[in-house]
Amino acid sequence: MRSRRGTQSGFTLLELMVTVAVAAVVVGLAVPSFIATINRSRLTGAANELVASLQMARMEAMRRNVSVTVCRSANQSSCAGSGSWTGWIVVVPDADRDGNANDPAVLQAVQLTSAVRLSSSVAGGSVSYRPDGFARTGASARGAFLSATFDLCIPTTQPAQNVHRVSLTSGGRLATDPIDAKGVCAQ
Repeated sequence: MRSRRGTQSGFTLLELMVTVAVAAVVVGLAVPSFIATINRSRLTGAANELVASLQMARMEAMRRNVSVTVCRSANQSSCAGSGSWTGWIVVVPDADRDGNANDPAVLQAVQLTSAVRLSSSVAGGSVSYRPDGFARTGASARGAFLSATFDLCIPTTQPAQNVHRVSLTSGGRLATDPIDAKGVCAQ
């Protein structure tokens, strides 16, 4: 009688342990890079949303021939004169155009993710575009063009450029620049 020895297939315990060790090393190298990519994406997305809101306010001011404001908001329905920037709204303060800013119309509301912080050099927490499409300082129609910065930040060193600065110059020109703030966010 002949014995038949079938061939067995599978992995030995040693082969399985080596495979798991190699996978652990690869994951250990990839995770920090992945965290930097996620944070960079969060900052870029928040900066793009702010730029889009400012551009929308400018275009709506010219289209409607009224002032349109971008202001910090905690409740996404009204402007907050003080406090931190947890979000913002684009609002037409005088929607019925009767000369009294008592009937605001919110055109857009944006809430920041908890990881992203926003600070700004804007006095009073708002930027108002006039019907001519420019943001000016003061209430006068002939005030100087507004120049301001908005810093969107994540307190981390991954990525190194943990701040995206949105600059408003000449009353309407926008630029976005990544900045290395050494992992620190301004208050």
